[in-house]
Amino acid sequence: MKWDWIFFDADETLFTFDSFGGLQRMFLDYSVTFTAEDFQDYQAVNKPLWVDYQNGAITALQLQHQRFDVWAERLKVSPGALNEAFLNAMADICAPLPGAVSLLNALKGKVKLGIITNGFTALQQIRLERTGLRDHFDALVISEEVGVPKPDPRIFDYALALAGNPDRDRVLMVGDTAESDILGGMNSGLSTVWLNAHGRVKPEGIEPTWTVTSLNELEQLLCKQ
Repeated sequence: MKWDWIFFDADETLFTFDSFGGLQRMFLDYSVTFTAEDFQDYQAVNKPLWVDYQNGAITALQLQHQRFDVWAERLKVSPGALNEAFLNAMADICAPLPGAVSLLNALKGKVKLGIITNGFTALQQIRLERTGLRDHFDALVISEEVGVPKPDPRIFDYALALAGNPDRDRVLMVGDTAESDILGGMNSGLSTVWLNAHGRVKPEGIEPTWTVTSLNELEQLLCKQ
């Protein structure tokens, strides 16, 4: 295999991330029937916050609280409590994406594996334990702990230092978000694989080394190498 290390994004790259399902489940505890319309309103707040977070304009904590400000006021609870309930619900419903377990089993022992995620610590740890995939990974790098998110090159520098500073020509970054995973990998001198399962148009100026539409396709690509 031509790689010494392969780093993966987590949400929607290795694991499902059904935030609507998680919110519905969480709000049941507050006797709220969370509708598709409520979800649209939530995403109208949440999506720009993630862009701000990726651009370094707000912290992880600000994102986690601000996305629940409206509901916190409505339900008279703290945004922090809602955020914690949401991450717990997400941990309950999460599952590996199709092809993830097969891919990781095929790579285990042949190459060092890591995760670099902008997701939040509470969810990442539990999820790896519950899915039984913790032992596949030699490094788990979480933006909330490092203090900078992808695409900032500093989170990649941190991950590579943790990996023992391997030759960057022999490190691959795999992810579904071109603007964070692929751009960050490119700017850090890594080869990249864009997992484009939903037929997104490639953003201008971002050039993945390879593009695949599924993890099964990625497994075939890597096994050829």
